[in-house]
Amino acid sequence: MENPAVKQQVNTRKESSSGAYIFLLIVAGLYIGAFLLAPERATSALQFSVQMLKKLLPILAVVCCFMFINNLLVKPSWVKSHVGQDSGLKGQAIAVVGGILSMGPIYVWYEILKELKNKGMRTSLIASFLYARSVKPQLLPLMVHYFGWVYVLVLIFYLIIFSVLNGWLTERFLGRPVPKS
Repeated sequence: MENPAVKQQVNTRKESSSGAYIFLLIVAGLYIGAFLLAPERATSALQFSVQMLKKLLPILAVVCCFMFINNLLVKPSWVKSHVGQDSGLKGQAIAVVGGILSMGPIYVWYEILKELKNKGMRTSLIASFLYARSVKPQLLPLMVHYFGWVYVLVLIFYLIIFSVLNGWLTERFLGRPVPKS
């Protein structure tokens, strides 16, 4: 007997992979069309794309390593108990602190957060994590130098409060029940 959730996940993956192929075909078609209209500009654009891909490959390799480690170490039971539906304030704290401490470009985190969501992470905590990324610990000394301690502390306080509020509102707007804390 097939599990309906697994069947839906397989169908979703098929739809997303077919969308990726369609996107690839559209981009290839645009390059071919551009090459026919203006070969020198199309060649320049293709060279730029190749250079960009060379720059992104190391980052993508790091993302793959993080995802591999995430799949090995982070089990669905841990996610459900710490940042799942019944995680409460503990989950909110983990999401906010994790967002503050996260480094690097944001697109690195998207796939990792998607994996955590598939393992049971609440949508509100993902939104809180992403919002809390606006607090940059490495820039705090510079901010204090330019704006002073009071301003920086008030700003951080508001960013943390609004990251939690943002998560709560995101879950409300998506129509998902918000667990009691």
